Amino acid sequence: MIAAKDFDELKTNGIKVNYYFICKRKLWLFDRGIQLEGNSEKVSLGKLLHDTAYSQDTKKEVLIDNLISIDIISGGNVREVKYSKKMEEADRWQLYYYLFYLEHLGIRKKGVINYPRQRRREFIELTDAIRSRLIEILKEIRKILSLPEPPPAKKLPYCTKCAYYTFCFSD
Repeated sequence: MIAAKDFDELKTNGIKVNYYFICKRKLWLFDRGIQLEGNSEKVSLGKLLHDTAYSQDTKKEVLIDNLISIDIISGGNVREVKYSKKMEEADRWQLYYYLFYLEHLGIRKKGVINYPRQRRREFIELTDAIRSRLIEILKEIRKILSLPEPPPAKKLPYCTKCAYYTFCFSD
């Protein structure tokens, strides 16, 4: 566990942890308020799935400290609902961050990532190794966000489906 003061300096929101694994440029742009997902069909489909899946759960969209938004809290689990497993590493670390954040508030939970379209679940738990790596990741996020300009665009296999594609790669 890190000191409360250090944790306060590293706090961010979960989508930034997710974007750290997807694209450092997208992370920087999103932080600056350049949010292009509103026009993305993929994002719209994900929101529709999120709104309709697991409708029986009552603790949905739990906002904590006006910073992290947890999809579902049920019993001893924090659950995230994701459209597909294509970005599973990013999904996993986002949920690790939520568990880490809650732990700093004195709340211990386990995590479940739900992929309803594939009818799959992944169960995760914090370990000391994950906590240590997460602190490194949060420090790296801080460094990226402190850059005066966005990181250079890198053409990745999934870029063409990204809401930021035209922004990053138009001449």
